[in-house]
Amino acid sequence: MTTGKKEARKPRTAAVVRRDAERHLIDLKITQPPIPIERIAAAMNARIQYVPFDGELAGMLVRRDKQIIIGVNSLHHPNRQRFTIAHELGHLQYHEGEIHVDRKLQLNRRDQVSSLAIDPDEMEANRFAAELLMPFKMIVVELKARPIDIEDGVEIKKLAEKYQVSAQAMTHRITNVIIQVTG
Repeated sequence: MTTGKKEARKPRTAAVVRRDAERHLIDLKITQPPIPIERIAAAMNARIQYVPFDGELAGMLVRRDKQIIIGVNSLHHPNRQRFTIAHELGHLQYHEGEIHVDRKLQLNRRDQVSSLAIDPDEMEANRFAAELLMPFKMIVVELKARPIDIEDGVEIKKLAEKYQVSAQAMTHRITNVIIQVTG
């Protein structure tokens, strides 16, 4: 097993990631939530496998020969699984694998490190996942239709259910959209 040191780099901008995620939605004519993430994965030639991983491992992206497999922890909540799939699609969109095992086996793992916002690859994969599952334009429409107080748990929960994401992910997304629109 070999690991290579990555060169430090800046993550892609929010606008670039948004454009790339929107392209998938446009190509597949997806205009309403919940976003069919499995359909996007299939369009990106990725096969999803649900596996009961030990511990906190949420998922992994495996590239071998011409096969792309996204492993998802079958023990996690379906909303978490959807985010994991979208996150791994972010790695597929932007990154080569960091760990090389055997021949040409590359993988990116989704775990607690990815949420720390210190690794550019993880930041991009999280941003891509948010853009896919809670598209900027759709969230802006939601906010224009009815202002949502991010401290109103009932409203956040309703919106999270509509998009099939966690309330925490929706709160974070709404906050980021408001900052981008007003900032």
